[in-house]
Amino acid sequence: MFDFKWKKLGAIAGLSLALVTAGCGQEDDNSGEDGQSDTSANVSQEVEHTITGIEPGAGITQATDKALEKYENLAGWEQEKSSTAAMLTALGDAIENEEPIVVAGWSPHYMFAKWDLKYLEDPNGVYGDVENIATIARQGLKEDMPEAYTILDNFHWEPEDMESVMLAAQDMDFAKAAQQWVDENQDMVDEWTEGVEPVDGTSIELALTPWDTERSSANVAKIVLEQQGYDVSLTPVDPSVVFEAIAAGDADASLAPWMPATHGDFYAKYEDKFEDLGENSTGAKIGLVVPSYMDIDSIEELEPAE
Repeated sequence: MFDFKWKKLGAIAGLSLALVTAGCGQEDDNSGEDGQSDTSANVSQEVEHTITGIEPGAGITQATDKALEKYENLAGWEQEKSSTAAMLTALGDAIENEEPIVVAGWSPHYMFAKWDLKYLEDPNGVYGDVENIATIARQGLKEDMPEAYTILDNFHWEPEDMESVMLAAQDMDFAKAAQQWVDENQDMVDEWTEGVEPVDGTSIELALTPWDTERSSANVAKIVLEQQGYDVSLTPVDPSVVFEAIAAGDADASLAPWMPATHGDFYAKYEDKFEDLGENSTGAKIGLVVPSYMDIDSIEELEPAE
């Protein structure tokens, strides 16, 4: 397993969050002189001009920092950087009480199956368009492990497949959820492994980011590779470390990069030092997310802090 002495620099920050306290179900008359609703101003005040984010090293965290700079109406806003678990807890608490909240969100993710959510429109395109999730490999993997390379090159599934693993993992660990998916989708797995000869205990390491989407794909890939005789280890690290590890040859491959926007900066930094095997899933998206009961549809409707 690779060991960067600085690997933990991108570790998850503390779980403390400034949860919103004002409800959005009040029946006050919020109309201005022109008869238009002042809901967006109220929402901005009620969430204390704060976006509930996730880990500091995440691509969506960087994109949200850019949004705070690019949108003039977000002047004075802050992104509360914490962890994915803390963000989901805050989101669930807000929804339970029908309170307003703005979070940095992404799909595929089980949050969209569990709750009624919507993305805020992003007129400035800070969060990019629909993305794909790519597979990258260290240079020389094709020659060193041709069977593993073939499986990773063939690996492709739909967002619904990934979300089904994530949902199942809410009631069991990811290894069991991934095994359940493999058992139920052996026809697809057979397509990935067609013509692949078994090996005898060859070690391979997959780097992944510490989020449920990547836990899903990595655990499924692990099971499939193990079925062919590989000894697979999974190493969750900060996104920047994923690219550094593959580029340096300290890990063999990763199914974690979100392209072209989320991890685009990391990709550009190391793109001549790894091999891009193409997308393993399409239809991914990142952006600012709110519960559907909130009467706001665009980032531009948020109001600057006074």
